[in-house]
Amino acid sequence: MNSPISRSTLVTQPKPTKQYVRLWLNKAKPVVWLMPFAVVFYLFQLAPMLWVLVNSFIYDEVFGLDNYLEVLDSAFMRQAFGNSLWLSIWSSFIGLSIAALLVSSLRKVGGRLRDAVIAFTNMSSNFAGVPLSFAFIIILGTNGAVTLLLKQYGLLGDFDLYGQWGLLAIYIYFQIPLAVLLLYPAFDALNDDWQSAASLLGANTFQYWCRIVLPVLSPALLGTFIILVANAMGAYASVYALTSGNYNLITIRIASLVSGDLFLEPNLAAAISVILMCILAFITVINQWLISKSYSAKKGSK
Repeated sequence: MNSPISRSTLVTQPKPTKQYVRLWLNKAKPVVWLMPFAVVFYLFQLAPMLWVLVNSFIYDEVFGLDNYLEVLDSAFMRQAFGNSLWLSIWSSFIGLSIAALLVSSLRKVGGRLRDAVIAFTNMSSNFAGVPLSFAFIIILGTNGAVTLLLKQYGLLGDFDLYGQWGLLAIYIYFQIPLAVLLLYPAFDALNDDWQSAASLLGANTFQYWCRIVLPVLSPALLGTFIILVANAMGAYASVYALTSGNYNLITIRIASLVSGDLFLEPNLAAAISVILMCILAFITVINQWLISKSYSAKKGSK
C-alpha cells in the first residue's frame, strides 16, 4: 500500500527572491562602478574620434573623399608623413636599443643605485615639450655651450639642431626614459643562471643574447617599439617650440590647419588625422601578429 502524500510536499516552495536580488546587485556593482569611466571614455575618446571620422568626409559641405584625395595628391603632405615616419622609426629603434642596454646594466648594479636611476628616469620622462626644447637650445643650439665647445675642436661639423638630425636627437632623448620604464619589468623574466648554463654549453655572450635573451624579450621589445613609434608620431610641443612650426611634420600640419591664422581647414585636418590613425593601427596589427608568432614559437619549442 502506497504511503499517503503529505500536504507539505504539495505546497510550492517560495522563490528565494532576496537571494536573486543579492546576486543581481553583485553582478551590477562592477557595471555601476564602470559607468563613470565609460562616460569619460566616450566624451574624450570615442566622441572626438567619431567627429574626426565624420568630418573627414565633408568637403565644401558635401560628403565625399575629396579631403583624402587632396592629402594623397599633395607632395607637401606626403613629405610631412615621410618626415614623421622617419623620425618616429629611427628614434624608436635607437632609443629602444639604448634603453635595453641600460636596463640590462641596471640588473647588475646595487639596489640603491638602481632605484636612483629608475627615479631619475621616471622624472626625466616627464621632461618634454617647451622646457626640453629650451634646454636643447641652450646646450646644442647655434650658440649653445656644447656647440661652441665642440666646434672649437672641430668635432661637431655641420650639425643643425633645428634640422632633421637635431630633431632626431630630441626625439631619442625623450624616447629613452619611456623605453626604460616599459622594459624594466620585462627583464625580470631573465634568469641569471641562464648565462652560466649557456657558457657551460660553449655559447659566448653574443650567442647568449641572440638565441636566449632576444627570443624571450621579443614580445616586450616589439610592444615597446610600437608604443615609442606612436609616442613619436604624436609629438608636437617640442618640435613646434624648437622650429616654430617651420619643419614639415604631420602634427605641425594638423595644428596649422586647425588653428592657423590664414587657412582654417578642419575637415582636411580631420582627414590627415584619420590617415595617421590608420597608419598607427596598421603598425599595431603587425606588432600583434609578430607577438603572436613569437608566443607560438615559444610554445612549440617547449
